[in-house]
Amino acid sequence: MRGIVTVLGKDSVGIIAKVCSYLSEKNVNVLDIAQTIVGGYFNMMMIVDLAVASESLAPMAEGLENLGRDIGVVVKLQHEDIFNAMHRI
Repeated sequence: MRGIVTVLGKDSVGIIAKVCSYLSEKNVNVLDIAQTIVGGYFNMMMIVDLAVASESLAPMAEGLENLGRDIGVVVKLQHEDIFNAMHRI
């Protein structure tokens, strides 16, 4: 099972490190990552492998949202199928 992590907010030092550390603690592997900074705003999208994660999707999504609040960004985790359905044209 794969998931999509999105991160959006004002750029600051350590965003990628903190999100990746959280995922690593949950045994989640990052398969692909893209990030950009535009006008001081940070935008990142990650494709992650949730197959052997130590937690199910819902608690991890909540944990990432809490982490985002702590570091001043919005972090979302969605199942890949949900993400694709929401972004289908």
